[in-house]
Amino acid sequence: MSDSLAISGDSGTRGRIAAARSPSPWLIAVALTAIAVLIALGIWQVERRAWKLALIDRVEQRVHAKAIPLPAASFWPAISAAGEEYRHVAMRGRFLHDRETLVKAVTEEGGGYWVLTPLLRDDGTTVLVNRGFVPPERRDASTRQDGNPDGEVAVTGLLRITEPKGGFLRTNEPAHERWYSRDVAAIAAARGLHDVAPFFIDADAAANARNAPVGGLTVIRFPNNHLIYALTWFALAFMLAGKLLVTFGGGLFRRPRFARAARAAPGTGSDAGTIVEPT
Repeated sequence: MSDSLAISGDSGTRGRIAAARSPSPWLIAVALTAIAVLIALGIWQVERRAWKLALIDRVEQRVHAKAIPLPAASFWPAISAAGEEYRHVAMRGRFLHDRETLVKAVTEEGGGYWVLTPLLRDDGTTVLVNRGFVPPERRDASTRQDGNPDGEVAVTGLLRITEPKGGFLRTNEPAHERWYSRDVAAIAAARGLHDVAPFFIDADAAANARNAPVGGLTVIRFPNNHLIYALTWFALAFMLAGKLLVTFGGGLFRRPRFARAARAAPGTGSDAGTIVEPT
């Protein structure tokens, strides 16, 4: 009988070691999908930034343009924020001071109220006009009678889109005369107005505003943080890609070389396998 020794390598153990070092295809797929989503979000924010810059430029042109006649009533249903909001318009009519509405406001003048007064026009239609701001001590109309013009008046201001339902975490309560937003439809219903425009006008500052609401306080501010958001999404995608390479790079790029070396080298040490002595 031969005195030679047979050496059998533990191929199962080596297979388990190689499998433990190799990355999971599912985990890689999830990581790559997440990277793609982050990049897509970054691109979306870049596009949103371009849209916001165009909007700001368009609004600036409208605000500083010469006032144009208010669109005809037949055009009112087609009016939208994108098409007409902040357009500088002019109109004539008669204020219905006995149907004014006070809406809570916080302005550069402090806390108080916007005074929204219906303007009845010659064609029978009505437009709500935000005549401006009054402090709490001048909430009562009797304290500003001198500032309420009678007869026909000319009004210029910025066309604004209605603000339905209420303000942030505060709902309008018409029955209790608590208004937190300039909800045209709700105010019209509460005051019994008909043929009302679906928008309101922020009046320009009046020349004789001593005893009248202070107009011209429209705040035109469009937050534009899209570049920061875009950079954040791109940075997250870059970091995730880096983490993927650091974690799985060895398994992806060094595993074939390791496997070739393992096949070429004889079994030694703890990986030498089992020595079987012939009988």
